Amino acid sequence: MRQPSPTIHFLLQILLVCLLHRPSFAVKKSYVVYLGAHSHGPELSSVDFNQVTQFHHEFLGSFLGSSDTAKDSIFYSYTRHINGFAATLEEEVAAEIAKHPKVLSVFENRGRKLHTTRSWGFMGLEHNGVISSSSIWKKARFGEGVIIGNLDTGVWPESKSFSEEGLGPVPSKWRGICENGIDHTFHCNRKLIGARYFNKGYASVAGPLNSSFDSPRDREGHGSHTLSTAGGNMVAGVSVFGQGYGTAKGGSPKARVAAYKVCWPPVGGDECFDADILAGFDMAIHDGVHVLSLSLGGSASSFFNDSVAIGSFHAANHGIVVVCSASNSGPADATAENLAPWHITVAASTMDRQFPAYVVLGNNMTFKGESLSSARLAHKFYPIIKATDAKLASARAEDAVLCQNGTLDPNKVKGKIVVCLRGINARVDKGEQAFLAGAVGMVLANDKTSGNEILADPHVLPASHINFSDGRAVYNYINSTKFPVAYITHPKTQLHTKPAPMMAAFSSKGPNTIVPEILKPDVTAPGVSVIAAYTEAQGPTNQVFDKRRIPYNSVSGTSMSCPHVAGIVGLLRTLYPSWSPAAIKSAIMTTATTLDNEVEPLLNATDGQATPFSCGAGHVQPNRAMDPGLVYDTTINDYLNFLCALGYNETQISVFSQGPYQCRKKFSLLNLNYPSITVPNLSGSVTVTRTLKNVGSPATYIAHVRNPNGITVSVKPNILKFKNAGEEKSFKVTLKAKQGKASNNYVFGKLIWSDGDHYVISPIVVKALLTKN
Repeated sequence: MRQPSPTIHFLLQILLVCLLHRPSFAVKKSYVVYLGAHSHGPELSSVDFNQVTQFHHEFLGSFLGSSDTAKDSIFYSYTRHINGFAATLEEEVAAEIAKHPKVLSVFENRGRKLHTTRSWGFMGLEHNGVISSSSIWKKARFGEGVIIGNLDTGVWPESKSFSEEGLGPVPSKWRGICENGIDHTFHCNRKLIGARYFNKGYASVAGPLNSSFDSPRDREGHGSHTLSTAGGNMVAGVSVFGQGYGTAKGGSPKARVAAYKVCWPPVGGDECFDADILAGFDMAIHDGVHVLSLSLGGSASSFFNDSVAIGSFHAANHGIVVVCSASNSGPADATAENLAPWHITVAASTMDRQFPAYVVLGNNMTFKGESLSSARLAHKFYPIIKATDAKLASARAEDAVLCQNGTLDPNKVKGKIVVCLRGINARVDKGEQAFLAGAVGMVLANDKTSGNEILADPHVLPASHINFSDGRAVYNYINSTKFPVAYITHPKTQLHTKPAPMMAAFSSKGPNTIVPEILKPDVTAPGVSVIAAYTEAQGPTNQVFDKRRIPYNSVSGTSMSCPHVAGIVGLLRTLYPSWSPAAIKSAIMTTATTLDNEVEPLLNATDGQATPFSCGAGHVQPNRAMDPGLVYDTTINDYLNFLCALGYNETQISVFSQGPYQCRKKFSLLNLNYPSITVPNLSGSVTVTRTLKNVGSPATYIAHVRNPNGITVSVKPNILKFKNAGEEKSFKVTLKAKQGKASNNYVFGKLIWSDGDHYVISPIVVKALLTKN
């Protein structure tokens, strides 16, 4: 081997010296430094905001060596209501900042995920298009005067759902703006009164962004869908490829709406980052919204490390009701997200509308599935093949059975109907993979976990989604038949289906993994095959291959159920502007139902009875919520005592609450004045306290209890006599495990206060701790 030349040898020596003496650069990440609340006066000005920003620079500068270095590091300074900043920091510096007495928490800027023409009729606000005088829509003037904000993927402003036609001037108290960035085609109006975008937290993870990100325009569809469900106009003649024809409308159709774009194209599966979410909250509170809807979430974490919990606390402190989705990680237990007691967490269930598309086999067996496919098959039988029999030689069977990308062999698929198993990749992606391989149709069969839950999607080819038992029958037919054939009918719209509602299999469940004493989710609402406004920047499947564009789309998820409740909150806010967020939440929870339209208990997707861990207090009933009789009201001080009981000290609480605070001694988590009662570790017996406020006429209420299995529940006093509106009365509930009859599983009951006209219902959730002999 030839020796290197003297010049190369010299250069190699210099390189080696440089390598040995180069400084070690620590990895930097983006963090949120949370400092609690501001103590601004009522009149805020840019001077106040600049002073806060300067303080943040100086504070961080004390750790980094100079304010200039800190200025370069900070990409958000939260100046309005939330006190804190987001910055790019070394891990060691972040750890040092966390030790400072003025700092409540320092947490990494983590990513979170994004989690209807018939639904309002299903919930009783109208009947066959007629709105009765007793409907909450009429009573609450369709949400007139309310402003609903949405933290999501932005908005498609050209949608008819956001037209200003028929609306008066923008409310004088509104302080928001229309921040359209470089998108000069984006305009707000008297309906869509504000729009902002927040992408610095996203950019700190994704890297530098081009100018197309400087706009609140919705290029994904999710934000337009959720915002129009909460507060969109009434728009006649809406359908998805001719199905579900009717009038699209939001829960508060005369409300004004504002879009806060905090979610962007996925990076590592995450779309919405904590730093942007907090910035969105801070501005929404400043702008003057009355309701905030958030159809997003992330893995559960302690409240001071959770941007949604922090932001929603500050919002509640300013009288804003925050509604969140429970997540789509069901049907496993303990999967619910957005677990703080000061916001409403919503599960998802079906409504009484289906889009049946039948699968007809060559042996004349017929199975009812659902679809919103625009394409249709010629009326004849086609060969049908399992995806595993149609796989490429290089593909794994476990991937092919799911019709994952690049697993199907066009030579085996062409001209046939392919059977794909549900799971892992998106349902519409399976259809796209089948179509690209040359299939004429797709049967999407549920796995066991998904059970009976079937969803109507706008597939790119004729398709039908069938349940688990029917899917098993299709597989058996193919396996036992030499030349199996099938046909898929074109979908139709079917109303008044029973039973409904049923819990969606994807809907996340309790128990609460952060504070088991607080039941989550709180309620359920329609979240399956909901039709609402959409973007026209993408096709209805959001697949690159899909060149179709439609103004309204059908989507499923707790993302869809959340804005239904936000719309109901808007109506209640119009009716009762002085009610606290907790009172509005209580009215929705205590009037919910756990019965379906056959007057049977709500079912889950596998035909078992749904528990409060699935549906919370039950399915929302808006017309009943406007006259709850009594409410469980909760003050901000109650929440502060709750935080004390969680172990936060008085110094931390004082920073959080804008002033000195003394924790109430011996405050139990069980005694937060919540509209449900949850005892996760019952040892012998325990007594919990609740307080009810009369929001109706003078009346006498009597307590009725449905005891959980193996538990006795007693209420003292069991009669409450209210003489005046606004009067409050407390009572105690004692729960005792029956010797030899209690189990160590969660069991469920109900506490019902009734005056004969009102039924104030609270779920009771208990798990006894059994001692071994």
